[in-house]
Amino acid sequence: ATVCNGHAQLCNRGYGNVTFIGAHDSFASSTSILAVGRTQEVDIPAQLSLGVRLLQAQAHENNGELHFCHTNLLRTDLSSKLIFDGGTVSAYLSKVKTFLDANPNEVITFIFTNPDGLSIANMWHPAFVASGILDYVYIPSSTPVKQSSWPTLGSMIDSGKRLVVFMDAAPKDGSSANYILMEFPMIWETPFDSTDASFPCKIDRTNGPLANTDHMYMINHYLDTNVLGVPIPDGPDAPTTNGVKSILTNAYGCAPLAGGRAPNFVLLDWVDKGQPIAAANTLNGVA
Repeated sequence: ATVCNGHAQLCNRGYGNVTFIGAHDSFASSTSILAVGRTQEVDIPAQLSLGVRLLQAQAHENNGELHFCHTNLLRTDLSSKLIFDGGTVSAYLSKVKTFLDANPNEVITFIFTNPDGLSIANMWHPAFVASGILDYVYIPSSTPVKQSSWPTLGSMIDSGKRLVVFMDAAPKDGSSANYILMEFPMIWETPFDSTDASFPCKIDRTNGPLANTDHMYMINHYLDTNVLGVPIPDGPDAPTTNGVKSILTNAYGCAPLAGGRAPNFVLLDWVDKGQPIAAANTLNGVA
């Protein structure tokens, strides 16, 4: 590969040394202000066309199928607590496969949230199989992988294995798949649902055995506003939140916790607002 994720300079760069822009709750897209739970205005194909290369999403079981959706924890019956049902995981994955098929020089990352501990063997893996996306998944020889030990983007693209899949929580049944990597032994995160536009930095979630400086890391750079004590995505401020100044200030504030490195992932609401790709280009030294 001579161009990787849009830049020749990134082909010899290790995956663990690249900053990727991410879409928070990527499935939850709508242009309607009445759509409860929306965090994006553009859908998955549009997010990818904008340059988003990390897709984050939360899944729950819905009538025996795995769906990407939010839940309302104030409701107890499953049918009433699903919010913003983004459809089946297999349909979502098929959309990403279509992009990968058409864009052979792009590396993409998933970070999927599994709050109910749903089975990988019975729920997640079948969705991946049904989508046809498994040919693209990257499988490391062993885990956890140090930030400095990931292959280069160029070698991942040349091998065709250019989809990295992380999950935040292991399933309750103990099942696994070698391509679904546990997130926190290899990635730490900053706090989420921040209502402070200065995004003070600290390590919020992480796990061993690697030192935190050997982890990759993600800054949760999406701003919420409190409405009756409930954090709601702050759409009106998105152009500022997703601006170069705000993202770089957050990134530079976190760098001392990571040995001076820029974040690997910058997770945003409303990815079509502001200048997130310009910020990532600056952090990657390709601006």
